[in-house]
Amino acid sequence: MAGIRGATGWIGVNLACTDPPALASFYADLFGWEVSSSEPTYATVLIRDLSGNATHSNLAFEFDRHYRPPVWPSDPEDQQQMVHLDIGVTDLAAAVEDAADLGAQLADFQPQDDVRVMLDLEGHPFCLYLDKS
Repeated sequence: MAGIRGATGWIGVNLACTDPPALASFYADLFGWEVSSSEPTYATVLIRDLSGNATHSNLAFEFDRHYRPPVWPSDPEDQQQMVHLDIGVTDLAAAVEDAADLGAQLADFQPQDDVRVMLDLEGHPFCLYLDKS
């Protein structure tokens, strides 16, 4: 048997934050998608494929009053990142500019020439990488 019994194919990625509606709006704007649900403590963005069709996945943002932004690069004394998003792009410089226009910040430490580590509105790292496929 492969996989868990009863799996439906739905996958969600949930990020802790202090302002779920704002972070959902940021990622909806970053990807050109729409916020699919929004409440003060929880918001979601439905992930769409390149044709604009809905997939069986979403990005979710959940309020955590104890949320602390992770530190990049990691430091043993500070909050560690638990997850980050990798986003393939065809024009790295343009994607960095667009993300910055939406409020993202370029991280101080950049480990690779074809990847740019960005920080979202609440400090979650995400990587824009030059997708050569």
